[in-house]
Amino acid sequence: MSYLNAVLRALFDAGLYPFRGMHPLVGLLLVSLPVSIGMLVIFKLTSDQDRLAGVKRNIHACLFEIRLFNDDMRAIFRAQMEILRHNMTYLRLSLPPMIWVIVPLFFVIAQMQFHYGYAGLTPGQTALVKVELKDGEAPSSGKPAIDLEVPPGIRLETPGVWIPTENEMVWRITAETPGDYELRVRIGSGTESKSLSVSDAVVRLSPTRLEPTLLNQLLYPAEPPLPSGSPLRSIAVTYPDRSVGLFGLEGHWLIAFFVLMMVLALALRGWLGVTI
Repeated sequence: MSYLNAVLRALFDAGLYPFRGMHPLVGLLLVSLPVSIGMLVIFKLTSDQDRLAGVKRNIHACLFEIRLFNDDMRAIFRAQMEILRHNMTYLRLSLPPMIWVIVPLFFVIAQMQFHYGYAGLTPGQTALVKVELKDGEAPSSGKPAIDLEVPPGIRLETPGVWIPTENEMVWRITAETPGDYELRVRIGSGTESKSLSVSDAVVRLSPTRLEPTLLNQLLYPAEPPLPSGSPLRSIAVTYPDRSVGLFGLEGHWLIAFFVLMMVLALALRGWLGVTI
C-alpha cells in the first residue's frame, strides 16, 4: 500500500504542478476530464448497454402513456408502477459497473483531498501541532518527555501542553517565511518527522501522519506513515480547510469536482457511445 501511495503521490504532484498557482477550479477541471472519460469507458465495458437502453425506452414509453391517458386513473397508476419496476431494473443493471467505477475513483479522491481539501499556512498564521501517543506509552503520572524542534522560518510559540485524557501533547507554532519545512518530534532516543507547508499555492498538504494501518494508508495517503515501532499514534498540523467556489457559491472541493465530472460525463456520453 505504501508503494502504491508513493506512486500516486508522484503522479498527482507532477500532473497538478503547472496549476499550483491558478484557481483551484483549473486543476479540478483538469482531473475531472480524464476521470469522466475513464468512468464512461468502465461503465460501457462492464454494463449491459443493450438492456440499459431497453429499460430507458420502457420508462419513456410509460411517461408518454401518462401524458396520453391523463384522464384514466387506472392507466396512470399502472404506468407509474411500471416506471417503478423499470427503475429498479435500471438500478440493478447499474450496480456492477458502479462498483468497478468506485474503486479507482476512491484513490483519485483520496489524493485530491490533500491538494484541494486544505489551505497551506501563510506568514504570520498560527497552527497547532498535536502528537498523540499510543496506549501504554504515556507515563502514569506527569508529563512525557516529548520535544518539538522547528526549523528556521517557523516559530515555536508555546511549550508543549500535555492533555492526559487524550494521550496528546500540543504546541502552537507561527509561520514566518514561505516554504516547505520538516518538523521533528523527539521522544526518548527516537525522532519522528512531520512535513509542513507555508504557501498559498494549491499543493499537497498532509495534516496528519499516522501509524501504518491499512485503513490509515487508504484514507491518509499524503505522507508516508509512521514506523510501525514508533510510540506515536499520530502527528498532526491544524491546516485550515479550503473552500472552492463554483457558480458563485463556496463549498467543499468535492461538490465542485462531482458537478464538473457529471457535466462532462453527460456531455461526452454520446461521443463515446455510452448509455447511462
